[in-house]
Amino acid sequence: MNNSDLEVLEHVENWLANGHQVEWVTLVRCWGSAPRPVGSMAAIRGDGAIIGSVSGGCIEKELTEVHKKESEVGVIQRHISFEEAMRFGLPCGGALELVFEKQIDKDQIDELISVLRDRKQVCRSLELSSGTTLLESVTKGQEFEFDGRTMRKVFGPAWRLLLIGAGELSRYVAEIGLALDYNILVCEPREHFAKTWTVKGADIVSMLPDDAVKMLAGDSTSAVLALTHDPNLDDLALVEALNRDSFYVGALGSRQNHRRRCDRLTGVFGVTENQLAKLHGPIGLDIGSKTPAEIAVSIMAQITSIRRLSKSN
Repeated sequence: MNNSDLEVLEHVENWLANGHQVEWVTLVRCWGSAPRPVGSMAAIRGDGAIIGSVSGGCIEKELTEVHKKESEVGVIQRHISFEEAMRFGLPCGGALELVFEKQIDKDQIDELISVLRDRKQVCRSLELSSGTTLLESVTKGQEFEFDGRTMRKVFGPAWRLLLIGAGELSRYVAEIGLALDYNILVCEPREHFAKTWTVKGADIVSMLPDDAVKMLAGDSTSAVLALTHDPNLDDLALVEALNRDSFYVGALGSRQNHRRRCDRLTGVFGVTENQLAKLHGPIGLDIGSKTPAEIAVSIMAQITSIRRLSKSN
């Protein structure tokens, strides 16, 4: 599955190549309750076809009709009242500020698509007064920025998932993680599992799990998921991850297996109780999941909750 930015850009590329007029819309500010975060984007073809969303899909076309009377590049600030919310189908009132672009550099679109397909990062800046756009390198921790004059949007994965094991569950987790714009790395030293890995965009590394954590997932933008159900591999990753800044550490297994795991980590490997408190096990939210696909949903839901809620606090 592609993330939403890549899906929008691929449609823009195709529409421009076929001679269509295209408007590129970006949500730059929101007040009150809003269905989408700042930086969300959509594209509208000249005949009204829409890809992407800046408001949950409710008001893009109506705002585009208003903007057709405006300049080539401009900002529209539009307050959505309760009455309008009911009429347009928005779940609640609020205010949005959008940037509409009518002059789009196709070569730049091609470069952005290439960057996203390669799972790399780039920042695109837009100067509203002139319409000038640039692609720039990304500084660590950089996020979407808008000061009323210049918009800077970071494209590409800023967060990483290191999956220990290349089994069936890892394939589902990787697919969902890619759609959520994570950089996915899979540590699989077992050759027979590595040979059958087929998820495009999620790379396999064959090093031992503790080395993979040290080299690839020790910072606060990384999550480590021990999914082999083999303590000889999972424990190596967990001991290293619990001693580092990874924002999420989880391990597959039943409650009984988790208790035995905790005993091993503290008794054999010297993991402290404070470090152990960081471990999520059994991994994922308790939603009654049974199949690998359902478990993957529960895992990514828990990771999303921890990442988003910790940031808002």
